[in-house]
Amino acid sequence: MKLPLFFCLIASLCLAPSVSMAAPASAYAGQEDRDIKALSPEDISAYLSGKGMGLARAAELNGYAGPAHVLELATPLALTPEQRSRTEALFAAMTAKAIPLGQALVAQERELDRLFASRAVTAELLARSLQDIGVLQAKVRETHLEAHLHQVAILSAEQNARYAQLRGYRSSPEPTGNAGPHIH
Repeated sequence: MKLPLFFCLIASLCLAPSVSMAAPASAYAGQEDRDIKALSPEDISAYLSGKGMGLARAAELNGYAGPAHVLELATPLALTPEQRSRTEALFAAMTAKAIPLGQALVAQERELDRLFASRAVTAELLARSLQDIGVLQAKVRETHLEAHLHQVAILSAEQNARYAQLRGYRSSPEPTGNAGPHIH
């Protein structure tokens, strides 16, 4: 009787999942080789090219269309030539403002990374660097959110509703269309 119990014990140990003695890999493993540790190559590319990166999600998901997507959906939205022209101008202005802000943000992140890599970081340098980065992040986000705010005023209420439908949003507050806020 003891022999079958022994074989069962051995078999269960062999079939049990192996337990590794090594520490689990960090979610950051491999990122230590990045040029700027806090930003992925995709993040850097998006900042440098003025992409939205989801920064205007508060507007987008609350019924404020974005110019890049409006241009992508120009045909199903039945944009008029004037609406297309105004949207193209809005997109160009947003991009022209976002790119230098993104460049400055990437430069500040690179400097923060350098401070840590060189062991030159101090509490004062850290605070100043984070303040500068925070201001730039806010300006980049503001640039994209403002574009959504302007865009909703270019489209009619029906086009704004159609935009939300085309983007796949189940429900979206009714934007005000042409009666919406105009910020200049």
